[in-house]
Amino acid sequence: MSRRAGVIYFKVDGTQYAAKGNFTYNLGRPKREAIVGSDGVHGYKEQPQAAYVEGEITDSSDLDLSQLVTLDGVTVTLELANGKTILVRDAWYAGDGTGNTEEGNIGVRFEGLSGEEVS
Repeated sequence: MSRRAGVIYFKVDGTQYAAKGNFTYNLGRPKREAIVGSDGVHGYKEQPQAAYVEGEITDSSDLDLSQLVTLDGVTVTLELANGKTILVRDAWYAGDGTGNTEEGNIGVRFEGLSGEEVS
């Protein structure tokens, strides 16, 4: 059996941040929803979605939050324990920049036009 989850690495333009907790991601493919009429299912509609990587990082004395929240046009990578890497290119910071003092965590969210899964 192979490892499926656990240690992850979160990087922005090659700079690694201290990833904390659970990260989520979406490759930005269209979301499909059923179109249902009173006589049955008629088909589906597609809505675009932004690709994103979202989670929490641990704050540190050398982390410049004001710089982090203004990042734009960056490449975000999330390396997963199962060997996959999630890429979001030309991404921008889309979080609110809020930190938490109890455990020193900062929520991060980067969005882009499309994402890619690399094995």
